[in-house]
Amino acid sequence: MTAFLVKAPKRSSHRINGGDSARKFPVTAGERLEVLGVDGGQAAVVFAQRGILECSSGAETAPAFSSEALSAFLDGDEVSFVVLGAEAAPGEIVSFTVLRDGDIVVDVPAEDMLPESSDAPGRVDVAIYTAPATSRLPASLGPVLQEIHVPAASAVSYRVRKGDYIQIIDVDGRQCSDFLAFDALALEEGRECGLDATATRTVQGNAMPTPGLHAKFLNEHMQPMVEIVQDTVGRHDAFLLACTAKYYDDGGYPGHANCTENFNRVLEVDGIGPRSGWPAINFFFNTQVLECGTIVGEEPWSRPGDYVLLRAERDLVCASSSCADDVTSANGWTPTDIHIRIYDRSNRFPKGVTHRMTPESPPVMTRQSGFHDRLEALGAKFVEYKGFWLPSYFEGYGPVSEYWACRTKACVMDLSALRKFEITGPDAELLLQTAVTRDIRKLAVGQVVYTALCYPHGGMLDDATVFRLASQAFRLVCGDDYCGEWLRKLADERGLHVRIRASTDQLHNLSVQGPESRKILAPLVWTCPTQPDIEFLKWFRFTIGRIGGPEGIPVVVSRTGYTGELGYEIWCHPKQASAVWDAIWEAGKPKGMAPLGLEALDWLRIEAGLAFVNYEFCPETDPFEAGIGFAVPAAKVEDYVGREALVRRRENPRQSLVGLESHMNDRLDHGDPVYSGRARVGVVTSACSSPVLGKNIALARVDVSVAEIGKELEIGKLDGFQKRIPVKVTSFPAYDPKKTRVRS
Repeated sequence: MTAFLVKAPKRSSHRINGGDSARKFPVTAGERLEVLGVDGGQAAVVFAQRGILECSSGAETAPAFSSEALSAFLDGDEVSFVVLGAEAAPGEIVSFTVLRDGDIVVDVPAEDMLPESSDAPGRVDVAIYTAPATSRLPASLGPVLQEIHVPAASAVSYRVRKGDYIQIIDVDGRQCSDFLAFDALALEEGRECGLDATATRTVQGNAMPTPGLHAKFLNEHMQPMVEIVQDTVGRHDAFLLACTAKYYDDGGYPGHANCTENFNRVLEVDGIGPRSGWPAINFFFNTQVLECGTIVGEEPWSRPGDYVLLRAERDLVCASSSCADDVTSANGWTPTDIHIRIYDRSNRFPKGVTHRMTPESPPVMTRQSGFHDRLEALGAKFVEYKGFWLPSYFEGYGPVSEYWACRTKACVMDLSALRKFEITGPDAELLLQTAVTRDIRKLAVGQVVYTALCYPHGGMLDDATVFRLASQAFRLVCGDDYCGEWLRKLADERGLHVRIRASTDQLHNLSVQGPESRKILAPLVWTCPTQPDIEFLKWFRFTIGRIGGPEGIPVVVSRTGYTGELGYEIWCHPKQASAVWDAIWEAGKPKGMAPLGLEALDWLRIEAGLAFVNYEFCPETDPFEAGIGFAVPAAKVEDYVGREALVRRRENPRQSLVGLESHMNDRLDHGDPVYSGRARVGVVTSACSSPVLGKNIALARVDVSVAEIGKELEIGKLDGFQKRIPVKVTSFPAYDPKKTRVRS
């Protein structure tokens, strides 16, 4: 029997960060409420009218205290439950039984964290589990214009006005829903003009639109039909037909219900002719194209209540199915219901996709950093990156202009998507000494070190920088939320007295890079006599100061970056992010500062030979193969996770990261195979056409036998053999190999 990690009866789950506004949730008699302290040490209070909740475990009842924020939520005889106290352990759960219908309010009170401190508020997860007889649908996103139920193995048609929203919900999880849309005006004129997946892929340049910059489905005339606004799954199909009678006939199931015939029946009333197979957008259908060209499908990723939210770009006639396939894993072997909600155009739903740190974690929608409004005002074109909206480039500047500003003057970039963790307590140093490859005992207060985090087999979990704020207080900055969970598990296994708290939502950060960066920041950041001035701050050191004088905005400024230029990162609370941006932007404009997006940043970091997750490293590569062997000092004799494997790998290397250069104009790409004669000996991990060097360069992981400087190799294009691009192995970084600029 297959065991799934999803708890099917969970109706909704939500994450609340300490200090966020109180949240209101509707509950129904018979449901179960769980409140979980993710990080520990964070108080949480549940408010409800008397008689709604019965505590099942672990909460103390107290009189409800007066609060303007709460009075807006509840009206009547309230009671509060102190569900988590300041001493609560990570993972502690308090549960309630809902006795009658009503509303509850969950408050997670906390003070904002100062950038120089480590007292990050904790996070609390709230989960509501359905009663056996209650609706299986998730809470609506807002007032609903129309509820449309699609029973298993059927289809429905419906009309949507321009601007209205369509929410397609997988009620029980792992169920495909094919989607068709037609221009309603064209139908009135006797023309069928429908959504076209091929036109969409061609214009958008992606296999499937996603919320953000490339979000629209087009018709055959390449005009927008719908925009995808929210997506809680991230895996759908836009290549295959909706299932057909022929598909089942050929498989030995004649007469089987199928989506195409279901569509033909429901669309007939709108004058839309039948098809033998409908080229639909197959939401929640989990397909992929293998390297050999075969298209394969597996069970959908969708869970109960997952959905896509679309916005109509014109008046539409739509049709949605609940796929009838019960002979493959396409619907988890058992077709179930789909539900559709239509919302009025007056709503303003945020764009985003959801992320889960672990399979059990609640989904978190893409969020904006504290700098978002300022970036948007400068013409930022946003893309989703690790749960945040970050600029890909800026209209009016463009990647080339942004790049040259960094190399010759100064640039400023939002890097708030970096994950931050506060690690404090008597065993904080020991935990990090056990977890990372660097020797943390040598790290002084005020110093930063770049390091790797590895699994026991030596493959990389992530790379990170570690700040030492005090003797028993550290800040780890990395790329993956899971690092915090991994550190907690490691601390528990070793019985260490240490706290690990996520501070990503308490610390947003800008990167100010370029030759003029010191001149911009030095007069702007005030530091007290016990902290180093910006002008004298050394590489991989940080200082604590304020923008605007002794009473100004508190910030931490580190001399770090990801561009290969002199540069700094400024860390502040998101509530003060706009003011920090304004001060830096006003100081930088006279010196030619430009905003920087992800496209230009990629060129800069490739020239500087800097590693990027899933390009230079992943769990299958060790730090030596990722080109950061310097972060694994042989002199560190204390044991740490992966040390035994890394000692073995250091002594017996199989692959090495090298630089490549090409004097041809043909483009090099991530994933290109590297050849020595007929033998494939490696792969390009990152590549760009370097503006400052005037040639194509790349980073590549190759067999150690061909890694010597000057070795002539070839990049295989097409099938790897018909077209070859000659390249030469070089050292890296290609730009400023002695790092004189970043150290200046």
